[in-house]
Amino acid sequence: MMSRSYTNLLDLAAGNFAALGGGGSSRSGMRRMQRVMTVPGTLSELDDEEPANSVSSDVPSSLTSDRIIIVANQLPVRARRRPDGRGWSFAWDEDSLLLQLKDGLPDDMEVLYIGSLKVDVDPTEQDDVAQTLLERFKCVPAFLSPDLHEKYYQGFCKQHLWPLFHYMLPFSANHGGRFDRSLWESYVLANKQFFQKVVEVINPEDDYVWIHDYHLMALPTFLRRRFNRLRIGFFLHSPFPSSEIYRTLPVREEILKALLNCDLIGFHTFDYARHFLSCCSRMLGIEYQSKRGYIGLDYFGRTVGIKIMPVGIHMGQVQSVLRLPDREWRVAELRQQFEGKTVLLGVDDMDIFKGINLKLLAFEQMLKMHPKWLGRAVLVQIANPARGRGRDLEEVQAEIKDSCKRINEEFGQDGYNPVVFIDRDVSSVERIAFYTVAECVVVTAVRDGMNLTPYEYIVCRQGIPGQSESETEVDGPRRSMLVVSEFIGCSPSLSGAIRINPWNIESTAEAMNEAISLSDGEKQLRHEKHYRYVSTHDVAYWARSFHQDLERSCKDHFRRTCWGIGLGFGFRVVALDPNFRKLNVDSIVAAYEASKNRAILLDYDGTLVPQLTINKVPSATVIRIINELCVDKKNAVFIVSGRGRNSLEKWFAPCPQLGIAAEHGYFMRWNRDASWETSMQNCDFGWMQMAEPVMKLYTESTDGSTIETKESALVWHHQDADPGFGSAQAKEMLDHLESVLANEPVSVKSGQFIVEVKPQGVSKGLVAERILTTMKEQGRQADFVLCIGDDRSDEDMFENLADLVKRGLVSSNTSLFGCTVGQKPSKAKYYLDDTNDVLSMLNALADASEQFDSDDDLGLSLDRASVS
Repeated sequence: MMSRSYTNLLDLAAGNFAALGGGGSSRSGMRRMQRVMTVPGTLSELDDEEPANSVSSDVPSSLTSDRIIIVANQLPVRARRRPDGRGWSFAWDEDSLLLQLKDGLPDDMEVLYIGSLKVDVDPTEQDDVAQTLLERFKCVPAFLSPDLHEKYYQGFCKQHLWPLFHYMLPFSANHGGRFDRSLWESYVLANKQFFQKVVEVINPEDDYVWIHDYHLMALPTFLRRRFNRLRIGFFLHSPFPSSEIYRTLPVREEILKALLNCDLIGFHTFDYARHFLSCCSRMLGIEYQSKRGYIGLDYFGRTVGIKIMPVGIHMGQVQSVLRLPDREWRVAELRQQFEGKTVLLGVDDMDIFKGINLKLLAFEQMLKMHPKWLGRAVLVQIANPARGRGRDLEEVQAEIKDSCKRINEEFGQDGYNPVVFIDRDVSSVERIAFYTVAECVVVTAVRDGMNLTPYEYIVCRQGIPGQSESETEVDGPRRSMLVVSEFIGCSPSLSGAIRINPWNIESTAEAMNEAISLSDGEKQLRHEKHYRYVSTHDVAYWARSFHQDLERSCKDHFRRTCWGIGLGFGFRVVALDPNFRKLNVDSIVAAYEASKNRAILLDYDGTLVPQLTINKVPSATVIRIINELCVDKKNAVFIVSGRGRNSLEKWFAPCPQLGIAAEHGYFMRWNRDASWETSMQNCDFGWMQMAEPVMKLYTESTDGSTIETKESALVWHHQDADPGFGSAQAKEMLDHLESVLANEPVSVKSGQFIVEVKPQGVSKGLVAERILTTMKEQGRQADFVLCIGDDRSDEDMFENLADLVKRGLVSSNTSLFGCTVGQKPSKAKYYLDDTNDVLSMLNALADASEQFDSDDDLGLSLDRASVS
């Protein structure tokens, strides 16, 4: 039986789920793994999930200190059958990054791992294996059925995500493969099973969850749906492609929204982060902000942090291998083998993006261009076994073998082969021996998330700390050279390396020649610079930095009010100030009836009429409600809008006692019979002749942008322009206008898809202040104030409400109601869901109003002459 949450998550991915329903290893009657906790509790059935709007979890909280749960596709554990075939033996995988990152976490922090094993475990053994791993290694295995694992890992991960994230588009069924929705469904189902394992062990109020890599990008939505306040971090170890590439993915928005359910998202380089932010902007309309060195995305009141930090190597592990006795005789053997030769080294996985054949072609070109290296230069290429498969990989392997054969036949001599190709699994100590004797390491990957080969090489060339001079002479001088592709994640951090475009064979060949031709002094200086960076920015530094930023990103989790909204991958958590709540109609009616002097200030667009409606003319219902409110002599009712006065004057002509503040309060009148006033006298609009040409310049060069000319302001709109270009042009225009209008009495502000120039001292907040000041001067100090609006300009009114009592504009017992429309972050204390809620609430106030004859004079129709 498929769980309700899984069905919801796939509401955008229609298909036949029956075939996947049996995926995984769970069986009826099977013993469940005991939850790790320090207080008693029971585990509810996983299918009986909390509703999407739940705030708290039913899972008891731990009484221990913070704990972090590391979730990845594979556990940092090696498993193999015992020789007698009875049971399994397990050991830590010392090469696993997940194990190494523990060095950067606090000493008192417990670490729990969740992931799959590299081996298939029979369903009858899974309970015993799970219990052993939990007790001995604090690992919780997720057992995927062979069929599900094939579709999830080899299918969606390796056929769709991995090629796309490395800039490979599926142009044909034979090249990359078309999008297969059943594989996407398997990916989501596999993520669901990882989620179930997290639920079995988590203490949501105490635990951090750190998710790793593209295999589990749907997992954050599962977790956030169940635990609204859970502290979630995610780190992507692969590249993130540019928006032009990523937007081709049919489930692009689902994955972006799932990642935005994290609190912190990490990338190796700024380029990868920039591409992700661009995708969020172009596809979701979410813009990032940079504040005090931190980049964040405001996502429904939650700030999703963006972390840029390349991972490092584990210094201790590399140095421990350097001390192994095996290394010494291996190094001696290699030095004898390559005596009198200059060794260039390549260490790469066998896949289509590592550019191994490009390296071979460049080396061949170097031998042609610089024949002095014939018989003296050797390229040793170690190719680790392929983790993927497919026709593309087979073609690359064939090309590599052909190139090796051709180069060795053309340039080889007796006792000399220019290319030594090692196509097998190489042990750590053997690899480090090659690093030790290599004069230069060459990385020509056409796309790689990070690539730690250069880092390991640098540490190996440095040798063991505390070596004596004699030992240094045996192991060679401490120098190194790097030729690295500009398309790999570690390239920006290696400023002393020779960076190359691997597609340019000639320039790569020249870089190889330059690297091995430099003087020993130059090589030593570059090596020292690199070693300082690598030794201080190791894996512990990376993990510590990520965890600290995750703590900072989550510091307000339990202070704010949170609730979940949306279905499927549209699910997200809205986080708001704890004092922010829905406006109770009965409460405001009671305060309304108890008051004697009331100020009611209403925005128009998005408040009285829906924001997206084409017909903006107020309905008969709106006119009726406003007239009923205005007739009550205790009320001063105003429309406070950014719209021009002509439209508002025409639309509200049937409301004789209604006050109107147009263009954010620059124009104002107290009732239909009063004259329009301006917020400032003798305002000079000469600045418009200066600002308009600047705006026209940007409008002509920014397709989709427009200029709105008001009586008191100029507004440049770029909502229909390209998101990235429009935003960049808006920033440039803002600087340009501020420079041109520096000596003019105007303010230049940017808003959501706009840049506005208006006179200084014009805002809705000042309108509210002016109305309340006048009421006080007339002897009718307000004891009830209601402000309703839906956008940024209304926040000025809400912000001023808090200071009204301190400034004496209202009495100390005044009922203040600042109300925004929609559940979103706001300076208002209350919200109503939509315009229907607003009209319903206003109608309740109108019903509670004291009705008078229309001929009665309204007590708060303020005398214009009294307003200065």
